[in-house]
Amino acid sequence: MRKTYFIFCLFIGLLISCNSKKKTNNLSASIETAVQEEKVDSILFSFTFLGCNRVDRKQQHDTTATSGSTANLSALKRIWTEIADLERKPDLFFFLGDMVLAESTTENLDNQLQNWVKLYNNTSFSKISNSGIEMVAVPGNHEMLYWHDYNIPNHDEWPLKGSTEIWMNHMSDFMPSDRDHVKGTDSINNQMTFSFVRKNVGFVLMNTDTYNKPSTENPHGLEGQIPTQWIVDKVTQYQKDPAIDHVFVLGHKPYYVSGKPETGHIGLPEGPVLWPKLNEAEVVAMLSAHLHDYQRMQPGGKGTYQIIAGNSGSPGSATFFGYSKIDIMSNGKIKLTSMGYDKGNPYYKAMPNSPSTPRDTTNLTWSKNRNPYLLNTAVQ
Repeated sequence: MRKTYFIFCLFIGLLISCNSKKKTNNLSASIETAVQEEKVDSILFSFTFLGCNRVDRKQQHDTTATSGSTANLSALKRIWTEIADLERKPDLFFFLGDMVLAESTTENLDNQLQNWVKLYNNTSFSKISNSGIEMVAVPGNHEMLYWHDYNIPNHDEWPLKGSTEIWMNHMSDFMPSDRDHVKGTDSINNQMTFSFVRKNVGFVLMNTDTYNKPSTENPHGLEGQIPTQWIVDKVTQYQKDPAIDHVFVLGHKPYYVSGKPETGHIGLPEGPVLWPKLNEAEVVAMLSAHLHDYQRMQPGGKGTYQIIAGNSGSPGSATFFGYSKIDIMSNGKIKLTSMGYDKGNPYYKAMPNSPSTPRDTTNLTWSKNRNPYLLNTAVQ
């Protein structure tokens, strides 16, 4: 009987041991699978983008809203701080123009950009300058043009002579040292259109208001000019490069606004030529600002996206201020997130009780996006 009991206990012990090992093995397998899935879905590369933070003319001397930089201080401080505090910091931060008000004289542009750079480097204002995030900037119409009514229908902004030199003097540190740029006879005026590569991503940056001098046909010059052929050649080159998997084109002015192509002041005159080439080269998206709002469109229902992130502090139709972020995932997916908090009243009022939350999230698929953004507006 004892012997039988001993054998029975031994059998039970072995059975428990086997089950424990099986459970342990199953647990180990589950953990290993989760780790593998985490690796598959990890962020390979990340960047943020935004534009249009300058205040309105009515507030340019209002110290409760701004400083010599003419930036919306409450919005800029909050956005820079939130990005610098992200657990997984972006590798790049694109500022897509209209960081200052200017749009008047070279003296104003010079002073405001100088103060903006001081603000960026002021670690008591924000930690963005020592966060390790690479900052890249391109100008907008407020940095490149001046306002004047010459009684020409639908036109009151014109190329500001000297703006290129002033931008390069203050903002060249926010242009990658390894960038490729336009060469030849127009290289001086085209210095702020350039391209560079990070990881497996190619970036083409456009100055969408490139300086052009007055002519007989256009006695005050023209706004909205870009070196179109150079941009087309560059995206084509990147598309053929086996080391580059994703290409983005960035600039201040968009081509599509509220789902419609625009070639006037709110859009891009060269859009009808440029956009088909972006689709041919399978450019993921044109990332823009100018419209003081957030929009996401996929013209034609597939292919290249138009994303507008002009909701970083300037007054306008935006209901929330914030920034947009794109994560390049190791499994090949491209994840877009637009973060924002409710805009204050007045627009430069700090909003500490409104948390920043995702206002738009989707994967940027080349096929028709199954999650369209439905809040695109037509209000400038």
